[in-house]
Amino acid sequence: MKNTVFLEKKGISIATKCFTSIFYFFLFSLSSLAACVDKEPVDEEDADPAINPHSSFLEEEENGGNTSSGPAFPAFADNARAFPGAVGYGRNAEGARASSTREVYVVTNLNNSGAGSFKDAISQSNRIIVFNVSGIIDLNKEQLVFKSNQTILFQTAPGDGIELYNGYTSSSGASDVIIRYMRVRVGRQVSGSDNIDAGGCANGKNQIYDHCSFTWGTDECFSLNRDGKGDGLFNITLQNSILGQGCQNHSCGGLIQTEDSEGITIFRNLLIDNKTRNFKVKGLNQYVNNIVYNWGNGAAYNMGGESKGHSNTVIENNYFIKGPAYTWINTAYPIATTDLSMFDDETKYHYNGISGSDYLADTYQQVNPTKPFIGGDGDGDFDTYCVGNYYDDDKDGILNGFELTQGNWQTYCSATPVFLSKPDSQHPEISVKTSATAAYHWVVENVGPVLPNRDLVDQFMIDELITLGTKGTIFRNQNYETQYPLATTWQNINIGAPKTDTDGDGIPDDFEDKWGLNKNSAGDAVRIADNGYTMIENYALSLEFPNEYEKAWKEAYGE
Repeated sequence: MKNTVFLEKKGISIATKCFTSIFYFFLFSLSSLAACVDKEPVDEEDADPAINPHSSFLEEEENGGNTSSGPAFPAFADNARAFPGAVGYGRNAEGARASSTREVYVVTNLNNSGAGSFKDAISQSNRIIVFNVSGIIDLNKEQLVFKSNQTILFQTAPGDGIELYNGYTSSSGASDVIIRYMRVRVGRQVSGSDNIDAGGCANGKNQIYDHCSFTWGTDECFSLNRDGKGDGLFNITLQNSILGQGCQNHSCGGLIQTEDSEGITIFRNLLIDNKTRNFKVKGLNQYVNNIVYNWGNGAAYNMGGESKGHSNTVIENNYFIKGPAYTWINTAYPIATTDLSMFDDETKYHYNGISGSDYLADTYQQVNPTKPFIGGDGDGDFDTYCVGNYYDDDKDGILNGFELTQGNWQTYCSATPVFLSKPDSQHPEISVKTSATAAYHWVVENVGPVLPNRDLVDQFMIDELITLGTKGTIFRNQNYETQYPLATTWQNINIGAPKTDTDGDGIPDDFEDKWGLNKNSAGDAVRIADNGYTMIENYALSLEFPNEYEKAWKEAYGE
């Protein structure tokens, strides 16, 4: 029969199940009829939701309710509420699952606005957003603001995926946000001033960013910097992501600054080619398994700087690897004493024009990086459980660093924290943390948006990292080839063909056919399966964990 899928769990035939279900439905109908004759309706205010649920199974299914049924998807050992592998303070973010009225929005074009665009997709809360298009979305120098109860799954795009370019993002004011495999490329052209963050949040809660890449910010690459509005800034995780190539003269990884009761987790990220703030941290914070490479004369990890307030932190098993610290910086040269012809050497200068009595030019130079830890001298103690952190300072192309301990701290670090003998009990356990060396190798292979594919921008930074000290540039303008070799080629990405999706629910037909979903009905995409994730989230997870899904299918339905 056409378009018919027969799924059969081992030892139990579908026909037997159907007959049994019809038989029990018949008995239930008779008993329900008798109950209607004998009993008065239950007053809504007196109803016990455990006995008299508000909605029927069918209503919940049609309205996107929390219905658990369907395929035998794998159950993950680390099935955090957000997704398998989520850790830290933001691990329990639910995204669109937090809403009983969730819906799927499929991005179908690269337009900056209008139906089918990403901008339109994020304009409403309660959405799971997936992609059936690939390429560059020009944000026209605008900021995109994510809303509450949104799950955004960039890994579902075909080809090499999506690039958000010429703009920036924020999740300020939102709660329950899950963003995975997103790339944000701001660019010097967005602003001549040093004031644009590629991403971040100033107030919000229950958020997690995973496998993202934030580059070319002209202020910070990514910041979680409390603005005092709303309920605060807490229960947020940034993990498995790249924060890199911040544009000079204010080239920064970011500010991670909250109160000491507002938890933030920074786990297994790559911070690369940023002059300073990799990160600057204040408040209740975990900083675990991060790799910091080729910072400049600003800071690698800044323990609060001169910021006010108490900090309660864990800094564990990170690797700080010194790079060559080549940099391009906009420099003023007095007109009265400068020969304009010097700027003809494009390997050292890029002439930017005149400001007042000065010539301005991006100037190529090599700076002396700071020590890996600075700060700790602000108004309020910077308490830290700081162990297992390694420093490779010889730039010899080999990963051969040494551990930073309290015994050698004054030699290699300038920060003045209060050292703790154990982590504060407030901090959630990260069971998947590794040694600093293992974290480095994991990052090389897996950090950032590796799905659908790692793009040229991220691969360029990985290629710098693995030189372990011999390559690395902190540039000012990514549009100049003398500063950034990929200036005219980073846009070359593979545009994949859209996947066949008959009902337009974001789940391709081949996945629905295989797992017994209805490819002619969009309603099943938002239903929650037995493993706790919606059907469409399970599709996205199958791209990430193909072996687990194939094993589960064979165990449930195989010969």
